[in-house]
Amino acid sequence: MISLTVTAVVFGVVFLAELPDKTALAGLVLGTRYRASYVFAGVAAAFALHVVLAVAAGSVLTLLPQQLVQALTGVLFLGGAAVLLLRKGEDEEEVRKPENQSFWKVSGAGFMLILVAEFGDLTQIMTANLAARYDDPLSVGLGAVLALWAVAGIGIVGGKALMKKVPLRLITQIAALVMLALGVWSLWEAVAG
Repeated sequence: MISLTVTAVVFGVVFLAELPDKTALAGLVLGTRYRASYVFAGVAAAFALHVVLAVAAGSVLTLLPQQLVQALTGVLFLGGAAVLLLRKGEDEEEVRKPENQSFWKVSGAGFMLILVAEFGDLTQIMTANLAARYDDPLSVGLGAVLALWAVAGIGIVGGKALMKKVPLRLITQIAALVMLALGVWSLWEAVAG
């Protein structure tokens, strides 16, 4: 039986924690370049897997070596920033045609980005702790996955809307700088922690 109270509490906590996180940025970047439904499918699948792992593991996930996770995340973001900055100028019309990208390629890219970047993230650990606290894995899992999907959807739709008003080149440069900053920050936390 699903507890609506537990589901709502978990949704609120996870949504607020994830909203300013790198997921919205990743969704925004992918949403400007590819078909939103393809991006969402991959991202949603990765988040579902994360929630299953978090709920199944309970509070055990808090014992993961956080420095290793932060270092991996930092390297991933630095790599993403490098790819964005080094990419030669693309024709914006070509980017806006999502049929140029297959479902599996786009959803796979979204899946892998979220799978690696979000592993051991605050919201995954928080979900594990909430699962241990409430001893209601179904309600906790439902609240967490709905919150994560909502944040991803906001980022992806926001990316599509932003591209209609701002040149893709500027969006790409800003995203690369933010990813660079997140990469440096994650690596600093890994070294300092």
